[in-house]
Amino acid sequence: MFYKKAVRFLLALFTLITAFTLYSNFTIHKSGKEGVYIPGDAPQAETAIVLGARVYENGTLSQVLADRMETGIELYRAGKVKKLLLTGDHGQTNYDEVNHMRTYALERGVPEEDIFMDHAGFSTYDSMYRARDVFRVKTAVIVTQEFHLPRALYIARKIGLEASGVPADKRTYAGENYLQFREFLARTKAVAQVALHMKPRYLGPEIPIAGDGRATKDTKI
Repeated sequence: MFYKKAVRFLLALFTLITAFTLYSNFTIHKSGKEGVYIPGDAPQAETAIVLGARVYENGTLSQVLADRMETGIELYRAGKVKKLLLTGDHGQTNYDEVNHMRTYALERGVPEEDIFMDHAGFSTYDSMYRARDVFRVKTAVIVTQEFHLPRALYIARKIGLEASGVPADKRTYAGENYLQFREFLARTKAVAQVALHMKPRYLGPEIPIAGDGRATKDTKI
């Protein structure tokens, strides 16, 4: 008897999780179709939010991240945005996405006062939440790869940002099937985070995007 009840419970739980996962992916995929542009057609916004990705031990940006940076810089040069908000993982002294992203932008002529770093962008949700509450962003162009863009746009819009998106795909990336699968699961988490009004891992003092990006510097780079 106990065995049958346990099996029914597990089947019901599996059905519920599967239904919520499918619902989350449908909702985010549908939402992410709207407001996506090529760089030249993107609407004006305060900032481009460039989402972090892997940086190698020697400081070289991964192809995914380099393409995001190139796309963000393209938006800045075209006058579509006034600032770059570079958000990524800098939670450890021996791993730093955002300062290397900043260096990449500086080497390509972006003035340092227009480069903001979010050192606590540990997830897409954290990055969007902190863009709103720490950097006081109201309008943004989100820059990431096409597979990731719908989730980023969904989160941004649900928490009150006026957001459009520009995909940063400039090549075929290694491990794309894995990235797509991981994104399928991550969308479920995103819907739950928004529904539960979850807080990011860290907030901190306000650094308005209308100000000077040098306020976000934490190194001599």
